[in-house]
Amino acid sequence: MKRRFAPLLMTFTALVLSTGLWIPAASAANILIHMKTSLAVDDAQICAVPNVAWAAVKAGHKVTILVDASAVTSVTKGFGWFRKLIGSESTALDRAGLPEREQQSLSEQMGVPLEQVPHNYGEYVDFLKNKLGVDIYGNQTMMLLYKIDPDRVAASVTPIPLAKMVQLFEAAEQILVY
Repeated sequence: MKRRFAPLLMTFTALVLSTGLWIPAASAANILIHMKTSLAVDDAQICAVPNVAWAAVKAGHKVTILVDASAVTSVTKGFGWFRKLIGSESTALDRAGLPEREQQSLSEQMGVPLEQVPHNYGEYVDFLKNKLGVDIYGNQTMMLLYKIDPDRVAASVTPIPLAKMVQLFEAAEQILVY
């Protein structure tokens, strides 16, 4: 009896493995992207955030971005003594253009016409929130520490207190830090 059962079991196992029936179905994850580094400190980190967010949304995940630490300065209109002096109404992300090669790559990878790809990172953040439904929050306490008036923060970023930040971390199934 054992000799008959073993080949049957091996055949069944091979069939299951070859058809992929053993692989659990992918489900949408709740992903929190913790954006901590300002554009002035390391542009590579902060510029990766929207690309990862778009790819995650495209894959069917729910994405939230938390702008924290020095990154709050990059979403603030007129941050810095010179920008305050001249009364700038743009953020550092508004002034950071997406390189043409990155626009082309995003167009190809995301399957959208080139003209629909944002031209700067400020537009990109707005696109994520307004077109793709990404929730974007900013650490209100860090804004206070940097002497940032929450009214000067980009419209796509909602300032939140620490208690709400804790809720975001608790609700996240995956946390990516940049």
